[in-house]
Amino acid sequence: MRRIKFEQGKIYHVFNRGVEKRDIFLSDGDRWRFLQGLYLFNDESTTTNLLYRLEQERGKMHFGILREYMAKAGVKRRPLVRIMADCLKPNHYHLILEEIQKNGISRFMQKFGTGYTGFFNRKRERVGPLFQGRFKAVEVKTDEQLMYLLVYINVINPGQELEPELKSFAQDPEEILRFVENYPWSTHLEYLGKRKSIIADKGVAGTLFATQKAYKEFVAGIIRGKKLMQLSDTLCIDE
Repeated sequence: MRRIKFEQGKIYHVFNRGVEKRDIFLSDGDRWRFLQGLYLFNDESTTTNLLYRLEQERGKMHFGILREYMAKAGVKRRPLVRIMADCLKPNHYHLILEEIQKNGISRFMQKFGTGYTGFFNRKRERVGPLFQGRFKAVEVKTDEQLMYLLVYINVINPGQELEPELKSFAQDPEEILRFVENYPWSTHLEYLGKRKSIIADKGVAGTLFATQKAYKEFVAGIIRGKKLMQLSDTLCIDE
């Protein structure tokens, strides 16, 4: 995939997988650490060793400790990107990012990628790269593309844990819809209004649907209407 030049104010689908397609999340603890990195390293001043240092001082980390630390330190956050959506799968991840600061996406991805790789390698006593080269990115050019991308990341990817062939068709649409409403590792629940996040900032994506009910109905229409191939064609998915 050709490397693209990121521009402030534009939106991108960003994704990567484990080297040799290996799993990059082996436990829920790994997933929580990845999400903590998304929050903490999305800042101009945060360094990649901060999470490690905090863990040495405070023990096991969670978002409450991170918020407490940032408040006590009097740190005024300057986000590099807007994280509109995320999804974690066993061997890969998906993000929707809007570039806020100049070179924000590249800087953010380098910081949190380095931080998570260091954590994973220390925990498993391994060395070497964890991800399959540089992250991939595709510009999101239209509102329609963004709407379908939200469904792809928030619903289709989690749903493939239940139905691996979900890219082509849904064998049981209702079961898929129930499953994704209980999947904790995507931002689907944020868009349904069932969970609040300190990571996700919907930005323009939050204006695409008049209500949370409208988002839910849009998702259901795609899954029940068997439009999954059309969705993939619209997004030009290339993982």
